[in-house]
Amino acid sequence: MRPIIRALGVVAATGALVAGSATGIAGARPGGDPGYRADIAWAPCEELATVECGTVPMPVDWAEPDGEKFDLALARRAADDPAKREGVLFINPGGPGGPGVDFTLVADSYFSPEVLKSFDIVGVDPRGVGRSSPVRCSLEKVNANPGPLPANQAEFDALARYNRELADDCRSHSGPIYDHVSTLDVVEDLDAVRRSLGEARVSYYGVSYGTLIGRQYAEKHGDRVRAMVIDSNMDHDQGAAEFLASEAVGAEDSFEEFVAWCERTEACALHDQDVPEVWNSLLERADRGELTAPGDPEQRITSADLRGMALSAFYSPSWAQLATTLTRLDSPDPALFGVAEPELGRNAMGSVFCQDWALPVRDHAEFQEITERSLALSPNMRGSTLGQGAVAACVGTEDANSNPRLPWRVAEGTPRVLMLNALHDPSTPYEWAVGAHRQAGGAAVLLTYEGWGHGAYGRSECVTGATDAYLVDLVVPAEGTRCAGVEPPAQEPEARTAQPGKPQLPGRGGWGALPLAG
Repeated sequence: MRPIIRALGVVAATGALVAGSATGIAGARPGGDPGYRADIAWAPCEELATVECGTVPMPVDWAEPDGEKFDLALARRAADDPAKREGVLFINPGGPGGPGVDFTLVADSYFSPEVLKSFDIVGVDPRGVGRSSPVRCSLEKVNANPGPLPANQAEFDALARYNRELADDCRSHSGPIYDHVSTLDVVEDLDAVRRSLGEARVSYYGVSYGTLIGRQYAEKHGDRVRAMVIDSNMDHDQGAAEFLASEAVGAEDSFEEFVAWCERTEACALHDQDVPEVWNSLLERADRGELTAPGDPEQRITSADLRGMALSAFYSPSWAQLATTLTRLDSPDPALFGVAEPELGRNAMGSVFCQDWALPVRDHAEFQEITERSLALSPNMRGSTLGQGAVAACVGTEDANSNPRLPWRVAEGTPRVLMLNALHDPSTPYEWAVGAHRQAGGAAVLLTYEGWGHGAYGRSECVTGATDAYLVDLVVPAEGTRCAGVEPPAQEPEARTAQPGKPQLPGRGGWGALPLAG
Protein backbone atom coordinates (compact mmCIF):
# COMPACT_ATOMS: atom_id res chain seq x y z
CA MET A 1 0.00 0.00 0.00
CA ARG A 2 1.21 3.49 -0.70
CA PRO A 3 2.37 5.35 2.42
CA ILE A 4 0.64 8.53 1.20
CA ILE A 5 -2.95 8.11 -0.01
CA ARG A 6 -5.54 10.78 -0.62
CA ALA A 7 -8.15 11.06 2.11
CA LEU A 8 -11.80 10.42 1.31
CA GLY A 9 -13.83 13.52 2.16
CA VAL A 10 -17.14 12.68 3.78
CA VAL A 11 -20.03 15.06 4.49
CA ALA A 12 -22.32 14.31 7.42
CA ALA A 13 -25.76 13.01 6.53
CA THR A 14 -29.00 14.46 7.79
CA GLY A 15 -31.73 12.52 9.48
CA ALA A 16 -32.50 11.54 13.06
CA LEU A 17 -33.89 8.68 15.08
CA VAL A 18 -37.54 8.93 15.91
CA ALA A 19 -38.96 7.71 19.17
CA GLY A 20 -39.12 3.97 19.56
CA SER A 21 -38.67 1.32 22.22
CA ALA A 22 -35.80 1.78 24.63
CA THR A 23 -33.75 -1.06 23.20
CA GLY A 24 -35.17 -1.27 19.70
CA ILE A 25 -36.04 -4.93 20.27
CA ALA A 26 -39.45 -6.14 19.13
CA GLY A 27 -41.18 -9.47 19.11
CA ALA A 28 -41.91 -11.60 16.08
CA ARG A 29 -44.08 -10.06 13.40
CA PRO A 30 -47.04 -12.01 12.08
CA GLY A 31 -44.86 -13.43 9.30
CA GLY A 32 -42.26 -14.60 11.81
CA ASP A 33 -39.21 -12.35 11.86
CA PRO A 34 -37.91 -11.89 15.42
CA GLY A 35 -34.87 -9.84 16.24
CA TYR A 36 -33.57 -6.34 16.74
CA ARG A 37 -35.20 -3.47 14.88
CA ALA A 38 -35.60 0.25 15.38
CA ASP A 39 -37.45 3.08 13.68
CA ILE A 40 -35.71 5.17 11.04
CA ALA A 41 -36.62 8.80 10.39
CA TRP A 42 -35.81 9.67 6.80
CA ALA A 43 -35.00 13.18 5.62
CA PRO A 44 -33.68 14.48 2.29
CA CYS A 45 -29.91 14.09 2.06
CA GLU A 46 -28.00 17.32 2.37
CA GLU A 47 -26.00 16.49 -0.73
CA LEU A 48 -28.91 15.30 -2.91
CA ALA A 49 -32.51 15.97 -1.96
CA THR A 50 -33.88 13.17 -4.13
CA VAL A 51 -32.16 10.64 -1.88
CA GLU A 52 -33.18 10.10 1.75
CA CYS A 53 -30.64 9.88 4.56
CA GLY A 54 -31.11 8.64 8.10
CA THR A 55 -29.64 6.86 11.10
CA VAL A 56 -30.70 3.86 13.14
CA PRO A 57 -29.30 2.84 16.56
CA MET A 58 -27.35 -0.42 16.60
CA PRO A 59 -25.72 -2.34 19.44
CA VAL A 60 -21.98 -1.79 19.63
CA ASP A 61 -21.62 -5.45 20.66
CA TRP A 62 -24.13 -7.88 19.20
CA ALA A 63 -23.43 -10.21 22.13
CA GLU A 64 -25.11 -7.53 24.28
CA PRO A 65 -27.98 -6.15 22.14
CA ASP A 66 -29.37 -4.24 25.13
CA GLY A 67 -26.03 -2.54 25.73
CA GLU A 68 -24.37 0.59 24.35
CA LYS A 69 -25.59 1.82 20.95
CA PHE A 70 -24.13 3.79 18.08
CA ASP A 71 -25.84 5.45 15.12
CA LEU A 72 -25.60 3.50 11.87
CA ALA A 73 -25.94 5.79 8.84
CA LEU A 74 -27.85 4.77 5.73
CA ALA A 75 -29.35 6.27 2.59
CA ARG A 76 -32.24 5.26 0.35
CA ARG A 77 -32.89 6.09 -3.29
CA ALA A 78 -36.49 5.17 -4.12
CA ALA A 79 -37.25 3.00 -7.15
CA ASP A 80 -37.82 5.11 -10.26
CA ASP A 81 -40.93 3.12 -11.17
CA PRO A 82 -42.94 2.12 -8.08
CA ALA A 83 -45.17 -0.10 -10.24
CA LYS A 84 -42.13 -2.23 -11.13
CA ARG A 85 -40.55 -2.19 -7.68
CA GLU A 86 -39.00 -5.53 -6.69
CA GLY A 87 -38.00 -4.44 -3.20
CA VAL A 88 -34.76 -3.24 -1.62
CA LEU A 89 -31.28 -3.63 -3.11
CA PHE A 90 -28.58 -3.29 -0.46
CA ILE A 91 -25.31 -2.04 -1.97
CA ASN A 92 -21.74 -1.88 -0.69
CA PRO A 93 -18.73 -0.39 -2.54
CA GLY A 94 -15.97 -2.32 -0.80
CA GLY A 95 -12.98 -1.17 1.20
CA PRO A 96 -12.99 -1.94 4.03
CA GLY A 97 -13.78 1.72 4.40
CA GLY A 98 -16.13 2.32 1.46
CA PRO A 99 -19.22 4.33 2.49
CA GLY A 100 -22.51 2.89 1.28
CA VAL A 101 -24.27 6.23 1.76
CA ASP A 102 -22.02 7.94 -0.78
CA PHE A 103 -22.43 4.96 -3.14
CA THR A 104 -26.19 5.49 -2.97
CA LEU A 105 -25.76 9.18 -3.83
CA VAL A 106 -24.08 8.22 -7.14
CA ALA A 107 -26.17 5.09 -7.83
CA ASP A 108 -27.74 6.67 -10.91
CA SER A 109 -24.31 6.88 -12.56
CA TYR A 110 -23.44 3.28 -11.67
CA PHE A 111 -26.52 1.09 -12.07
CA SER A 112 -28.59 0.62 -15.21
CA PRO A 113 -32.04 2.19 -15.66
CA GLU A 114 -33.60 -1.28 -15.28
CA VAL A 115 -32.11 -1.69 -11.81
CA LEU A 116 -32.94 1.89 -10.81
CA LYS A 117 -36.58 1.39 -11.85
CA SER A 118 -36.91 -1.86 -9.93
CA PHE A 119 -35.32 -1.28 -6.54
CA ASP A 120 -35.08 1.04 -3.64
CA ILE A 121 -31.29 1.37 -3.50
CA VAL A 122 -30.16 1.30 0.13
CA GLY A 123 -26.55 1.93 1.10
CA VAL A 124 -25.25 1.56 4.65
CA ASP A 125 -22.01 2.98 5.96
CA PRO A 126 -20.67 -0.11 7.76
CA ARG A 127 -19.87 0.36 11.43
CA GLY A 128 -16.50 2.09 11.82
CA VAL A 129 -16.82 3.69 8.37
CA GLY A 130 -17.97 7.07 7.03
CA ARG A 131 -20.85 8.44 9.09
CA SER A 132 -21.23 5.28 11.24
CA SER A 133 -18.94 5.99 14.21
CA PRO A 134 -15.82 5.98 12.03
CA VAL A 135 -12.61 4.47 13.35
CA ARG A 136 -10.30 7.40 13.97
CA CYS A 137 -6.57 7.41 14.61
CA SER A 138 -3.96 10.11 15.03
CA LEU A 139 -2.32 10.66 11.67
CA GLU A 140 1.00 11.15 13.42
CA LYS A 141 0.80 7.51 14.52
CA VAL A 142 -0.60 6.33 11.16
CA ASN A 143 2.21 8.06 9.29
CA ALA A 144 4.82 6.51 11.59
CA ASN A 145 4.19 3.19 9.85
CA PRO A 146 7.60 1.49 9.53
CA GLY A 147 6.60 -0.12 6.23
CA PRO A 148 5.40 -3.56 5.21
CA LEU A 149 8.77 -5.20 4.50
CA PRO A 150 10.87 -5.63 7.68
CA ALA A 151 14.45 -6.55 6.85
CA ASN A 152 15.27 -8.61 9.95
CA GLN A 153 13.81 -9.96 13.19
CA ALA A 154 14.37 -6.67 15.02
CA GLU A 155 12.37 -4.77 12.39
CA PHE A 156 9.70 -7.48 12.43
CA ASP A 157 9.38 -7.07 16.21
CA ALA A 158 9.23 -3.28 15.76
CA LEU A 159 6.41 -3.70 13.22
CA ALA A 160 4.47 -5.84 15.69
CA ARG A 161 4.93 -3.22 18.42
CA TYR A 162 3.85 -0.46 16.05
CA ASN A 163 0.68 -2.32 15.06
CA ARG A 164 -0.26 -2.82 18.72
CA GLU A 165 0.45 0.84 19.49
CA LEU A 166 -1.61 1.94 16.49
CA ALA A 167 -4.51 -0.25 17.63
CA ASP A 168 -4.35 1.34 21.10
CA ASP A 169 -4.24 4.82 19.54
CA CYS A 170 -7.23 4.10 17.29
CA ARG A 171 -9.15 2.54 20.17
CA SER A 172 -8.55 5.62 22.34
CA HIS A 173 -9.91 7.93 19.60
CA SER A 174 -12.75 5.66 18.45
CA GLY A 175 -14.16 4.17 21.63
CA PRO A 176 -15.63 0.68 22.08
CA ILE A 177 -16.76 0.44 18.45
CA TYR A 178 -13.11 -0.18 17.50
CA ASP A 179 -13.20 -3.78 18.73
CA HIS A 180 -16.53 -4.58 17.01
CA VAL A 181 -16.12 -3.73 13.33
CA SER A 182 -15.75 -7.17 11.79
CA THR A 183 -17.81 -8.23 8.80
CA LEU A 184 -19.79 -10.57 11.06
CA ASP A 185 -20.89 -7.50 13.03
CA VAL A 186 -21.77 -5.70 9.78
CA VAL A 187 -23.88 -8.67 8.65
CA GLU A 188 -25.99 -8.45 11.80
CA ASP A 189 -26.39 -4.70 11.26
CA LEU A 190 -27.65 -5.31 7.72
CA ASP A 191 -30.21 -7.84 8.84
CA ALA A 192 -31.41 -5.48 11.55
CA VAL A 193 -31.76 -2.75 8.91
CA ARG A 194 -33.75 -5.19 6.78
CA ARG A 195 -36.15 -5.77 9.67
CA SER A 196 -36.30 -2.05 10.43
CA LEU A 197 -37.29 -1.40 6.79
CA GLY A 198 -40.04 -3.99 7.09
CA GLU A 199 -38.63 -6.16 4.29
CA ALA A 200 -39.04 -9.94 4.45
CA ARG A 201 -36.27 -10.42 1.87
CA VAL A 202 -33.71 -8.17 0.24
CA SER A 203 -31.43 -8.24 -2.78
CA TYR A 204 -27.75 -7.40 -2.52
CA TYR A 205 -24.95 -6.06 -4.72
CA GLY A 206 -21.48 -5.86 -3.20
CA VAL A 207 -18.18 -5.23 -4.93
CA SER A 208 -14.70 -6.23 -3.75
CA TYR A 209 -14.60 -6.26 0.07
CA GLY A 210 -18.38 -5.98 -0.16
CA THR A 211 -18.36 -9.56 -1.49
CA LEU A 212 -17.23 -10.77 1.94
CA ILE A 213 -20.22 -8.98 3.48
CA GLY A 214 -22.48 -10.65 0.91
CA ARG A 215 -21.15 -14.14 1.29
CA GLN A 216 -21.27 -14.01 5.08
CA TYR A 217 -24.81 -12.62 4.95
CA ALA A 218 -25.68 -15.63 2.77
CA GLU A 219 -24.09 -17.90 5.38
CA LYS A 220 -26.02 -16.38 8.28
CA HIS A 221 -29.28 -15.14 6.74
CA GLY A 222 -29.57 -16.79 3.35
CA ASP A 223 -33.30 -17.35 3.73
CA ARG A 224 -33.71 -13.55 3.76
CA VAL A 225 -32.02 -13.12 0.36
CA ARG A 226 -34.07 -12.58 -2.78
CA ALA A 227 -31.03 -12.24 -5.11
CA MET A 228 -27.33 -11.61 -4.51
CA VAL A 229 -24.56 -10.38 -6.81
CA ILE A 230 -20.99 -10.38 -5.52
CA ASP A 231 -18.58 -8.68 -7.89
CA SER A 232 -14.75 -8.99 -7.72
CA ASN A 233 -14.52 -11.63 -5.06
CA MET A 234 -12.56 -12.02 -1.86
CA ASP A 235 -11.59 -15.55 -0.81
CA HIS A 236 -11.78 -15.88 2.98
CA ASP A 237 -10.16 -19.31 3.07
CA GLN A 238 -6.46 -18.47 2.60
CA GLY A 239 -3.33 -18.43 4.73
CA ALA A 240 -0.75 -15.64 4.63
CA ALA A 241 1.48 -17.31 2.02
CA GLU A 242 -1.36 -18.05 -0.40
CA PHE A 243 -2.90 -14.62 0.15
CA LEU A 244 0.34 -12.76 -0.52
CA ALA A 245 1.26 -14.89 -3.54
CA SER A 246 -2.13 -14.54 -5.23
CA GLU A 247 -2.16 -10.77 -4.71
CA ALA A 248 1.30 -10.60 -6.29
CA VAL A 249 0.14 -12.63 -9.28
CA GLY A 250 -2.84 -10.32 -9.74
CA ALA A 251 -0.67 -7.20 -9.65
CA GLU A 252 1.88 -8.62 -12.07
CA ASP A 253 -0.80 -9.84 -14.47
CA SER A 254 -2.30 -6.34 -14.58
CA PHE A 255 1.13 -4.85 -15.26
CA GLU A 256 1.69 -7.28 -18.13
CA GLU A 257 -1.71 -6.37 -19.59
CA PHE A 258 -0.73 -2.69 -19.41
CA VAL A 259 2.52 -3.45 -21.24
CA ALA A 260 0.69 -5.42 -23.94
CA TRP A 261 -1.77 -2.53 -24.42
CA CYS A 262 1.06 -0.04 -24.87
CA GLU A 263 2.72 -2.32 -27.43
CA ARG A 264 -0.42 -2.51 -29.59
CA THR A 265 -1.73 1.04 -29.04
CA GLU A 266 -0.04 3.93 -30.85
CA ALA A 267 -1.74 6.48 -28.59
CA CYS A 268 0.04 5.07 -25.55
CA ALA A 269 2.64 7.59 -24.40
CA LEU A 270 5.11 4.71 -24.02
CA HIS A 271 4.36 3.08 -27.37
CA ASP A 272 7.53 1.77 -29.11
CA GLN A 273 9.40 1.92 -25.80
CA ASP A 274 10.45 -0.96 -23.58
CA VAL A 275 7.82 -0.37 -20.89
CA PRO A 276 9.29 -2.80 -18.30
CA GLU A 277 12.67 -1.13 -18.76
CA VAL A 278 11.18 2.35 -18.29
CA TRP A 279 9.20 1.19 -15.29
CA ASN A 280 12.06 -0.57 -13.54
CA SER A 281 14.36 2.38 -14.22
CA LEU A 282 11.88 4.63 -12.41
CA LEU A 283 11.70 2.19 -9.49
CA GLU A 284 15.49 2.15 -9.27
CA ARG A 285 15.63 5.97 -9.33
CA ALA A 286 13.06 6.02 -6.55
CA ASP A 287 15.10 3.50 -4.56
CA ARG A 288 18.11 5.82 -4.87
CA GLY A 289 16.07 8.79 -3.65
CA GLU A 290 16.20 10.61 -6.99
CA LEU A 291 12.44 11.20 -7.39
CA THR A 292 10.81 13.97 -5.39
CA ALA A 293 7.36 15.52 -5.11
CA PRO A 294 6.77 18.62 -7.27
CA GLY A 295 7.69 21.81 -5.46
CA ASP A 296 9.00 19.89 -2.44
CA PRO A 297 12.45 18.38 -2.98
CA GLU A 298 12.42 17.13 0.62
CA GLN A 299 9.50 14.79 -0.05
CA ARG A 300 10.79 11.70 -1.76
CA ILE A 301 8.65 9.64 -4.08
CA THR A 302 9.40 6.06 -3.12
CA SER A 303 9.15 2.91 -5.19
CA ALA A 304 6.19 1.96 -2.97
CA ASP A 305 4.49 5.21 -4.03
CA LEU A 306 4.97 4.32 -7.69
CA ARG A 307 3.81 0.74 -7.28
CA GLY A 308 0.73 1.87 -5.36
CA MET A 309 -0.06 4.48 -8.01
CA ALA A 310 0.18 1.87 -10.76
CA LEU A 311 -1.97 -0.62 -8.86
CA SER A 312 -4.62 2.07 -8.40
CA ALA A 313 -4.47 2.88 -12.13
CA PHE A 314 -5.09 -0.78 -12.95
CA TYR A 315 -8.47 -0.67 -11.15
CA SER A 316 -10.21 1.40 -13.87
CA PRO A 317 -7.94 0.56 -15.75
CA SER A 318 -6.50 4.03 -16.53
CA TRP A 319 -3.73 2.81 -18.80
CA ALA A 320 -3.52 6.00 -20.89
CA GLN A 321 -3.25 8.18 -17.80
CA LEU A 322 -0.65 5.89 -16.21
CA ALA A 323 1.52 5.90 -19.34
CA THR A 324 1.38 9.69 -19.56
CA THR A 325 2.19 10.05 -15.86
CA LEU A 326 5.22 7.80 -16.16
CA THR A 327 6.59 9.86 -19.04
CA ARG A 328 6.16 13.09 -17.05
CA LEU A 329 7.30 11.86 -13.70
CA ASP A 330 9.83 14.63 -13.26
CA SER A 331 6.86 17.02 -12.80
CA PRO A 332 3.90 14.90 -11.65
CA ASP A 333 0.54 16.10 -10.44
CA PRO A 334 0.87 16.76 -6.70
CA ALA A 335 -2.56 15.18 -6.15
CA LEU A 336 -1.11 11.80 -7.08
CA PHE A 337 1.13 11.71 -4.06
CA GLY A 338 -0.49 13.50 -1.16
CA VAL A 339 -2.63 16.24 0.32
CA ALA A 340 -2.59 18.22 3.54
CA GLU A 341 -3.86 16.08 6.41
CA PRO A 342 -5.66 16.89 9.66
CA GLU A 343 -4.56 15.60 13.06
CA LEU A 344 -7.08 12.75 13.00
CA GLY A 345 -7.95 10.56 10.06
CA ARG A 346 -10.41 7.78 9.36
CA ASN A 347 -8.63 4.47 9.26
CA ALA A 348 -10.99 1.49 9.09
CA MET A 349 -8.68 -0.73 7.05
CA GLY A 350 -6.45 -2.13 9.79
CA SER A 351 -9.17 -2.62 12.38
CA VAL A 352 -11.68 -4.26 10.03
CA PHE A 353 -9.23 -6.34 8.04
CA CYS A 354 -7.39 -7.73 11.06
CA GLN A 355 -10.66 -8.65 12.76
CA ASP A 356 -11.78 -10.42 9.57
CA TRP A 357 -8.59 -12.18 8.49
CA ALA A 358 -6.30 -14.56 10.33
CA LEU A 359 -2.96 -14.30 8.50
CA PRO A 360 -0.48 -15.09 11.29
CA VAL A 361 3.24 -14.95 10.55
CA ARG A 362 5.42 -16.40 13.32
CA ASP A 363 8.66 -14.52 12.81
CA HIS A 364 10.81 -12.71 10.28
CA ALA A 365 12.09 -15.95 8.77
CA GLU A 366 8.56 -16.99 7.79
CA PHE A 367 7.73 -13.44 6.70
CA GLN A 368 10.81 -13.37 4.48
CA GLU A 369 9.99 -16.75 2.97
CA ILE A 370 6.47 -15.84 1.91
CA THR A 371 7.57 -12.38 0.76
CA GLU A 372 10.34 -13.75 -1.44
CA ARG A 373 7.89 -16.19 -2.99
CA SER A 374 5.53 -13.33 -3.88
CA LEU A 375 8.40 -11.24 -5.28
CA ALA A 376 9.46 -14.11 -7.52
CA LEU A 377 5.92 -14.25 -8.89
CA SER A 378 5.88 -10.50 -9.55
CA PRO A 379 9.25 -9.24 -10.80
CA ASN A 380 7.97 -5.94 -12.22
CA MET A 381 5.43 -4.94 -9.57
CA ARG A 382 7.58 -6.39 -6.75
CA GLY A 383 4.53 -8.04 -5.31
CA SER A 384 1.28 -6.28 -4.45
CA THR A 385 1.46 -3.17 -2.28
CA LEU A 386 -2.10 -3.96 -1.21
CA GLY A 387 -1.34 -7.54 -0.20
CA GLN A 388 1.96 -6.69 1.49
CA GLY A 389 0.37 -3.89 3.50
CA ALA A 390 -2.55 -6.07 4.57
CA VAL A 391 -0.38 -8.90 5.88
CA ALA A 392 2.02 -6.48 7.58
CA ALA A 393 -0.86 -4.55 9.20
CA CYS A 394 -1.89 -7.58 11.26
CA VAL A 395 1.56 -8.65 12.50
CA GLY A 396 1.46 -8.68 16.28
CA THR A 397 -2.31 -8.27 16.51
CA GLU A 398 -3.41 -11.82 15.84
CA ASP A 399 -5.67 -11.79 18.91
CA ALA A 400 -7.86 -9.21 17.18
CA ASN A 401 -9.26 -11.80 14.74
CA SER A 402 -12.92 -12.50 15.51
CA ASN A 403 -14.04 -13.79 12.11
CA PRO A 404 -12.46 -17.22 11.64
CA ARG A 405 -11.04 -18.16 8.25
CA LEU A 406 -13.40 -20.73 6.74
CA PRO A 407 -14.53 -21.99 3.33
CA TRP A 408 -17.75 -20.47 2.03
CA ARG A 409 -20.79 -22.49 3.08
CA VAL A 410 -24.01 -20.98 1.71
CA ALA A 411 -26.98 -21.48 4.01
CA GLU A 412 -29.81 -23.75 2.97
CA GLY A 413 -32.64 -21.79 1.41
CA THR A 414 -30.38 -19.17 -0.19
CA PRO A 415 -31.13 -18.56 -3.89
CA ARG A 416 -28.23 -19.14 -6.26
CA VAL A 417 -25.70 -16.35 -5.89
CA LEU A 418 -24.29 -14.63 -8.99
CA MET A 419 -20.53 -14.07 -8.85
CA LEU A 420 -18.80 -11.67 -11.26
CA ASN A 421 -15.06 -11.30 -11.77
CA ALA A 422 -12.73 -9.83 -14.36
CA LEU A 423 -10.08 -12.19 -15.68
CA HIS A 424 -7.44 -9.47 -15.18
CA ASP A 425 -8.28 -7.96 -11.79
CA PRO A 426 -5.37 -6.25 -9.97
CA SER A 427 -6.61 -6.67 -6.39
CA THR A 428 -9.14 -9.52 -6.23
CA PRO A 429 -7.42 -12.01 -8.54
CA TYR A 430 -9.56 -14.24 -10.69
CA GLU A 431 -8.33 -17.28 -8.81
CA TRP A 432 -10.04 -15.96 -5.67
CA ALA A 433 -13.37 -16.06 -7.47
CA VAL A 434 -12.64 -19.56 -8.74
CA GLY A 435 -11.78 -20.69 -5.22
CA ALA A 436 -14.88 -19.15 -3.62
CA HIS A 437 -17.06 -20.56 -6.41
CA ARG A 438 -15.67 -24.02 -5.79
CA GLN A 439 -16.32 -23.70 -2.05
CA ALA A 440 -19.96 -22.76 -2.71
CA GLY A 441 -20.53 -26.22 -4.15
CA GLY A 442 -23.20 -25.35 -6.69
CA ALA A 443 -24.88 -22.63 -4.64
CA ALA A 444 -23.31 -19.92 -6.84
CA VAL A 445 -22.76 -19.26 -10.55
CA LEU A 446 -19.55 -17.58 -11.74
CA LEU A 447 -19.75 -15.20 -14.71
CA THR A 448 -16.31 -14.35 -16.10
CA TYR A 449 -15.59 -10.97 -17.67
CA GLU A 450 -12.64 -11.64 -19.99
CA GLY A 451 -11.32 -8.13 -19.54
CA TRP A 452 -9.53 -5.80 -17.18
CA GLY A 453 -10.03 -3.79 -14.02
CA HIS A 454 -11.71 -4.07 -10.66
CA GLY A 455 -15.49 -4.38 -10.66
CA ALA A 456 -17.07 -6.16 -13.61
CA TYR A 457 -20.60 -4.71 -13.58
CA GLY A 458 -21.11 -1.97 -16.16
CA ARG A 459 -18.05 -2.86 -18.23
CA SER A 460 -19.92 -4.52 -21.08
CA GLU A 461 -23.47 -5.04 -22.29
CA CYS A 462 -22.96 -8.75 -21.76
CA VAL A 463 -22.07 -8.43 -18.08
CA THR A 464 -24.63 -5.73 -17.34
CA GLY A 465 -27.43 -7.48 -19.21
CA ALA A 466 -26.88 -10.80 -17.47
CA THR A 467 -26.65 -9.13 -14.07
CA ASP A 468 -29.78 -7.04 -14.63
CA ALA A 469 -31.76 -10.08 -15.80
CA TYR A 470 -30.71 -11.89 -12.64
CA LEU A 471 -31.47 -9.02 -10.25
CA VAL A 472 -34.74 -7.89 -11.82
CA ASP A 473 -36.20 -11.09 -13.26
CA LEU A 474 -34.28 -13.74 -11.27
CA VAL A 475 -32.89 -15.31 -14.46
CA VAL A 476 -29.73 -17.12 -13.43
CA PRO A 477 -26.99 -17.14 -16.12
CA ALA A 478 -25.74 -20.51 -17.31
CA GLU A 479 -22.76 -21.84 -15.40
CA GLY A 480 -19.55 -21.01 -17.25
CA THR A 481 -20.90 -17.86 -18.92
CA ARG A 482 -18.08 -15.67 -20.23
CA CYS A 483 -18.29 -12.09 -21.53
CA ALA A 484 -15.66 -10.68 -23.89
CA GLY A 485 -13.46 -7.88 -22.57
CA VAL A 486 -13.98 -4.30 -23.72
CA GLU A 487 -10.63 -2.59 -24.16
CA PRO A 488 -10.25 0.75 -22.35
CA PRO A 489 -9.99 3.90 -24.50
CA ALA A 490 -6.63 4.80 -25.99
CA GLN A 491 -6.98 8.25 -24.44
CA GLU A 492 -8.25 9.03 -20.99
CA PRO A 493 -11.85 10.38 -21.18
CA GLU A 494 -12.49 13.83 -19.75
CA ALA A 495 -15.00 12.53 -17.25
CA ARG A 496 -15.70 9.06 -15.92
CA THR A 497 -18.64 7.69 -14.04
CA ALA A 498 -18.02 6.15 -10.66
CA GLN A 499 -16.35 2.75 -10.67
CA PRO A 500 -15.20 0.76 -7.66
CA GLY A 501 -11.53 1.54 -7.52
CA LYS A 502 -8.66 3.19 -5.72
CA PRO A 503 -8.04 2.90 -1.99
CA GLN A 504 -9.12 6.20 -0.44
CA LEU A 505 -8.29 6.15 3.27
CA PRO A 506 -5.24 7.80 4.83
CA GLY A 507 -2.44 5.42 5.66
CA ARG A 508 -4.16 2.20 4.62
CA GLY A 509 -5.71 1.17 1.35
CA GLY A 510 -8.33 -1.41 0.66
CA TRP A 511 -10.31 -3.53 -1.76
CA GLY A 512 -12.85 -1.58 -3.70
CA ALA A 513 -13.54 1.70 -1.90
CA LEU A 514 -15.56 3.59 -4.50
CA PRO A 515 -13.64 6.66 -5.78
CA LEU A 516 -16.38 9.23 -5.43
CA ALA A 517 -16.30 12.53 -7.23
CA GLY A 518 -14.22 15.26 -5.64
